[in-house]
Amino acid sequence: MLFLENPVVRDLLLLIFGLGLSAIAYYIAKERVLPWLHRLLRKTPTKWDEFLFEQRVFNVFALVVPAVIMFRVLPFLHVLQGGVNQLLRVAVILVVAVSVDRLLRAGLQIYNSFPISVRMPIKGFVQILQIALWAFAGTIIFSLLLGQSPWILLSGLGAVSAVLLVVFQDTILAFFAGLQLTINDQVRVGDWIEMPKFGADGHVVEVALHYVKVRNWDRSITTIPTHKLTGDSFVNWRGMFEGGGRRIKRSVLIDQTSVRFLDEGLLQRLSRIQLLQGYLEGKIAEIQEYNRLHSIDETSLVNGRHLTNLGTFRAYLIAYLKAHPGINQDLIMIVRQLPPTTNGLPMEIYAFTKDTGWINHEGVAADIFDHILAIIPEFELRVFQNPSGHDLARVMAERGL
Repeated sequence: MLFLENPVVRDLLLLIFGLGLSAIAYYIAKERVLPWLHRLLRKTPTKWDEFLFEQRVFNVFALVVPAVIMFRVLPFLHVLQGGVNQLLRVAVILVVAVSVDRLLRAGLQIYNSFPISVRMPIKGFVQILQIALWAFAGTIIFSLLLGQSPWILLSGLGAVSAVLLVVFQDTILAFFAGLQLTINDQVRVGDWIEMPKFGADGHVVEVALHYVKVRNWDRSITTIPTHKLTGDSFVNWRGMFEGGGRRIKRSVLIDQTSVRFLDEGLLQRLSRIQLLQGYLEGKIAEIQEYNRLHSIDETSLVNGRHLTNLGTFRAYLIAYLKAHPGINQDLIMIVRQLPPTTNGLPMEIYAFTKDTGWINHEGVAADIFDHILAIIPEFELRVFQNPSGHDLARVMAERGL
């Protein structure tokens, strides 16, 4: 047993013994105690403990007993005491840094479980804290390895501040951009934004320190640098969803050669349309009174005022939209003529659907224009479209060609 008299061998054996006990204690804590604790906390109504377990915060506690054992073994070492003590201190700093980092991650998950997280995302600020945490921990570890005070190293940072500004330029820009976005409430998780410069057109799924992640309408993912959202323009459709209406702004092209005054036969047919009965009665009385007061010679349609099929059609569309259950009657609603073009006279529908969901909105808009295209012939109007092969074949057949 003479080899035990050698202080180096003796310290190595004690160190191996201490590491063995630490490994056993760590195994018992991790494989027996932590699962029991997890089963116990899972019975609680709160979900916070689940987030803590998901981020493995409690796993760090399994290192407490091994750390205590090693610090108890430390006084019995003689030759290796200084080196082991320094390594233990570094290990403790790493364990503390990992613990705080995991707590920050768990805290972020807990915060994201509340509705306020949608309006005020804090992931970017948590990432800043994580960067500061590891920078501080790295400085402490580096000072321990060099045997210098950490304050000496920190005081020397002023000399390299210009270099640090260059290295962390994107991080600094992203931090202040994220702060501005949060304070001004410009972007929230769940917002639908458009930013053509970056090919973004979809829902915001994540607001982080350096980037904002957007899931586009085709399920692709676009990542936008955070500071670009404050430097460039983008469209946020949140106001539309919160306003309770999604806009319909579409036109149907009317063949201008089909526009004419109402004759007696067409007037009688249109009078049977329930949505037009009140309009026609009032309008006919108004026009007759006007023509009578101004002694209009009604033998010519050029004189005085007369109803047209196009004007009556526009009145029908207004009445139809007012009676439509899918249109929000509290928001602006217009049926208007746009300037005539070589492709016909555009009759534009400008209204808002109650349902802001894309699929339901498109369904309502399609139903409206299905009805419009089907009802136009009742007013003896024609929809304009460029001649197709079928049109040419029909003309040739009519002429016997």
